[in-house]
Amino acid sequence: MDKIVKWLLVFTLTLFMALPAFAQDDIAKKMNDVMMKGKEDGHWQVNADEVYMWIKTKQADFIVVDVRPNAKAYKEGHIPGAIHIPYNEILAPENLKKLPKDKKVVLVCATGQLQNLPVVPLRMLGYDAGTLGLGYAAWMKGSAGGEQMKAAIKKANSKNYPVEK
Repeated sequence: MDKIVKWLLVFTLTLFMALPAFAQDDIAKKMNDVMMKGKEDGHWQVNADEVYMWIKTKQADFIVVDVRPNAKAYKEGHIPGAIHIPYNEILAPENLKKLPKDKKVVLVCATGQLQNLPVVPLRMLGYDAGTLGLGYAAWMKGSAGGEQMKAAIKKANSKNYPVEK
């Protein structure tokens, strides 16, 4: 092979191998850009009173997405008008098609933990995604999530792990 062809082959292979690193840097930059706006955007969180008022006044500029992984929990009770898409399935193309980009997308899980996982990727994709503070536990008195939170807090308050200052 002549030197130019060899050089082009080596250059192409090197470039091909480096592309994943460039892609990672690009994704990290996009994620960072989104996350840097979190504080000024109220961390993309709304409270139960706000959502209740939107429902009560029949606002049409939002959608509630129940992201609890267990369909049974959704069937046993959910916020009025909510649709169910488990958090770990929300980025599937067929599920993204269910989410409007021209409305606020409010994610809800049992305790406010799992709902946070898809927020940044959804925002990177152009959705006005946010979460319901404390999840379904803030919505319904005596919810399973609320009871889990109470038990976790009680257990945590009994510990005295070291704190560094």
